[in-house]
Amino acid sequence: MMNEQASQPTTTWCLRLYVAGKTPRSIKTLANLRAICEAHLEGRYTIEVIDLMQNPQLASQDQILALPTLVRKLPPPIRKVIGDLSDTERVLVGLEIDSLG
Repeated sequence: MMNEQASQPTTTWCLRLYVAGKTPRSIKTLANLRAICEAHLEGRYTIEVIDLMQNPQLASQDQILALPTLVRKLPPPIRKVIGDLSDTERVLVGLEIDSLG
Protein backbone atom coordinates (compact mmCIF):
# COMPACT_ATOMS: atom_id res chain seq x y z
CA MET A 1 0.00 0.00 0.00
CA MET A 2 1.47 3.37 -1.06
CA ASN A 3 1.72 6.31 1.25
CA GLU A 4 -0.20 9.24 -0.31
CA GLN A 5 2.12 11.84 1.22
CA ALA A 6 5.23 10.27 -0.31
CA SER A 7 3.85 10.66 -3.84
CA GLN A 8 3.15 14.38 -3.41
CA PRO A 9 6.27 16.40 -2.60
CA THR A 10 5.68 19.34 -0.28
CA THR A 11 8.55 21.59 -1.28
CA THR A 12 8.59 24.89 0.55
CA TRP A 13 9.44 27.74 -1.78
CA CYS A 14 11.77 30.32 -0.20
CA LEU A 15 11.39 33.62 -2.00
CA ARG A 16 13.31 36.83 -1.33
CA LEU A 17 11.99 40.15 -2.65
CA TYR A 18 14.41 43.06 -2.91
CA VAL A 19 12.80 46.52 -2.91
CA ALA A 20 13.88 50.15 -2.41
CA GLY A 21 11.76 51.63 0.36
CA LYS A 22 8.00 51.47 0.89
CA THR A 23 7.11 53.04 -2.44
CA PRO A 24 3.84 52.42 -4.28
CA ARG A 25 5.77 50.19 -6.72
CA SER A 26 7.28 48.13 -3.88
CA ILE A 27 3.88 47.70 -2.25
CA LYS A 28 2.30 46.71 -5.58
CA THR A 29 5.10 44.23 -6.27
CA LEU A 30 4.65 42.54 -2.89
CA ALA A 31 0.87 42.37 -3.39
CA ASN A 32 1.39 40.80 -6.84
CA LEU A 33 3.82 38.26 -5.38
CA ARG A 34 1.45 37.31 -2.56
CA ALA A 35 -1.42 36.83 -5.05
CA ILE A 36 0.72 34.60 -7.28
CA CYS A 37 1.93 32.55 -4.30
CA GLU A 38 -1.58 32.09 -2.91
CA ALA A 39 -2.87 30.97 -6.30
CA HIS A 40 -0.01 28.61 -7.18
CA LEU A 41 1.92 27.74 -3.99
CA GLU A 42 -0.74 27.94 -1.30
CA GLY A 43 0.74 27.08 2.08
CA ARG A 44 4.09 26.12 0.58
CA TYR A 45 6.05 29.36 0.48
CA THR A 46 7.86 31.94 2.56
CA ILE A 47 8.55 35.51 1.48
CA GLU A 48 11.42 37.54 2.87
CA VAL A 49 11.33 41.24 1.94
CA ILE A 50 14.66 43.05 1.93
CA ASP A 51 14.57 46.84 1.77
CA LEU A 52 17.85 47.96 0.22
CA MET A 53 17.24 51.52 1.43
CA GLN A 54 17.74 50.16 4.97
CA ASN A 55 20.30 47.43 4.17
CA PRO A 56 22.13 48.31 0.92
CA GLN A 57 24.95 45.86 1.69
CA LEU A 58 22.54 42.95 1.20
CA ALA A 59 22.33 43.62 -2.55
CA SER A 60 25.66 41.91 -3.18
CA GLN A 61 24.70 38.54 -1.70
CA ASP A 62 22.21 37.81 -4.50
CA GLN A 63 23.91 40.08 -7.07
CA ILE A 64 20.97 42.49 -7.31
CA LEU A 65 21.34 44.95 -10.18
CA ALA A 66 17.78 46.29 -10.54
CA LEU A 67 14.77 46.77 -8.27
CA PRO A 68 12.41 45.27 -7.51
CA THR A 69 13.96 41.82 -7.92
CA LEU A 70 12.50 38.52 -6.76
CA VAL A 71 14.94 35.70 -6.00
CA ARG A 72 13.88 32.08 -5.65
CA LYS A 73 16.29 30.60 -3.08
CA LEU A 74 14.53 27.22 -2.78
CA PRO A 75 13.95 24.91 -4.52
CA PRO A 76 17.24 25.06 -6.42
CA PRO A 77 18.45 26.34 -8.79
CA ILE A 78 18.29 30.01 -7.81
CA ARG A 79 16.06 31.99 -10.20
CA LYS A 80 15.46 35.75 -10.50
CA VAL A 81 12.59 37.83 -11.83
CA ILE A 82 13.00 41.60 -12.18
CA GLY A 83 10.08 44.03 -12.20
CA ASP A 84 6.76 44.60 -10.46
CA LEU A 85 5.56 41.00 -11.03
CA SER A 86 2.34 42.22 -12.68
CA ASP A 87 2.78 39.78 -15.59
CA THR A 88 1.77 36.57 -13.80
CA GLU A 89 2.70 34.30 -16.71
CA ARG A 90 6.21 35.78 -16.88
CA VAL A 91 6.65 35.27 -13.13
CA LEU A 92 5.45 31.64 -13.30
CA VAL A 93 7.85 30.91 -16.16
CA GLY A 94 10.70 32.86 -14.56
CA LEU A 95 10.37 31.02 -11.26
CA GLU A 96 9.55 27.71 -12.97
CA ILE A 97 6.49 27.33 -10.75
CA ASP A 98 4.50 25.16 -13.15
CA SER A 99 7.39 22.79 -13.88
CA LEU A 100 8.32 22.26 -10.21
CA GLY A 101 5.08 23.28 -8.50
